[in-house]
Amino acid sequence: MHVLLCIVTGRYSSRLYIAYAPLVILGTLLAALVPVVGFNAVLTSEHFASFLVFIILHVVAFVYYIKGLLTPRLFKMAMTLVITVGLAVCFAVVAILVALVASSPTKGWSGRSLSLLDPTYASKYIPIIASVSEHQPPTWPSYFMDINVLAFLVPAGIISCFLPLSDASSFMVLYLVTAVYFSGVMVRLMLVLAPAACILSGIALSSAFDVLTRSMKFQLSKLFDDGPAISGNGSPNGSSASTVNTSSSKNEKTEKSEAAPKEKQSKKNRRKDKEVTESVSVKPKKEKRLSVLPLEASIVSTLLLIALGGFYVVHCVWAAAEAYSAPSIVLTSRSREGLHVFDDFREAYAWLSHNTDVDDKVASWWDYGYQTTAMANRTVIVDNNTWNNTHIATVGTAMSSPEKAAWEIFDSLDVKYVLVVFGGRCFMDLRKRNDWPGTSKSQIS
Repeated sequence: MHVLLCIVTGRYSSRLYIAYAPLVILGTLLAALVPVVGFNAVLTSEHFASFLVFIILHVVAFVYYIKGLLTPRLFKMAMTLVITVGLAVCFAVVAILVALVASSPTKGWSGRSLSLLDPTYASKYIPIIASVSEHQPPTWPSYFMDINVLAFLVPAGIISCFLPLSDASSFMVLYLVTAVYFSGVMVRLMLVLAPAACILSGIALSSAFDVLTRSMKFQLSKLFDDGPAISGNGSPNGSSASTVNTSSSKNEKTEKSEAAPKEKQSKKNRRKDKEVTESVSVKPKKEKRLSVLPLEASIVSTLLLIALGGFYVVHCVWAAAEAYSAPSIVLTSRSREGLHVFDDFREAYAWLSHNTDVDDKVASWWDYGYQTTAMANRTVIVDNNTWNNTHIATVGTAMSSPEKAAWEIFDSLDVKYVLVVFGGRCFMDLRKRNDWPGTSKSQIS
């Protein structure tokens, strides 16, 4: 998006080509080396936009190269030919891509990508993705919990990026806009928003400190310059005054020597030069007057910004310690009686490790697959990396079916134990398959 914006706005340069073209080639090759990705790096629709911009970038680079070799008339003829051939090639490529992705029901897009582009897609077609808490849209308090004061500094950073707008600042604005949208779709993508919010807030603070320190420096220099100055050898300002006098006398001599040939100029030219010098001398005064704040306001604002940064550091340390460092296996809660520790997960995994055979298979919902494998060292039917939705649906059907039907499903999967989490309490029921209903009338409590 950034490269396309630079091309459309006429800010193409060789630096842009060197930065983007190798990135697409090397990035695609390195992604194809990952076994899970493979040829999906060039076959899925998520990557087609970058390849299209890659082609457009080469076309623009070729046009600029030809423009430097040909005359304007020959360049106009060459441009007509290039546009005609380019449109034909583009239509052919688009037709091939449409034919390739038309056979797919999702048009070559993965379910997660479609759920990002259309927030209602997962709830309609892929309930397994919509059921995960990380894939839910965030609430407003979660923004203030995660980025805190940065939520108020980011708008100021956006304004600073437009004064003036450059390649780097336009990249940051695009980065922030896309990150805000994606973080509003899934709460887990708040991690994508965090770097953009930090950078934009840093730009806002840098601009604010620049104005405040410049104002303090100007006001202090003005305060000292307006103080009582005594000319002579006894005053501390005597040497500076003498240097000013000598420099002014030298400037007068040079002005007199330069004024001789200028007297021959006409009155009209002298009037124009006077207007130009007046306009140039007025501009910096206006700019300085607009960017200078009172000394007291500058000092107070600087101290407030420093205190705001200190409070933000304290909040980040607290959030990292309390909200993001708690393990998911041992849960804790606080009440009037004190700290309560829920150790049911760890106890259940320890029971599995000590009371079951190594070859036994455990059926659980996929959320607990990794924990069962790591903590209990037992084989699971589904885990967090199961891509077969039908396999997950089979386990879900068994979990939600009556016990007799569930016994038949788990028996077909060669399951020995079932791990269940239910109710408002953390409780796990681990029963051997021989004790299930279907062979006896015992009930799982």
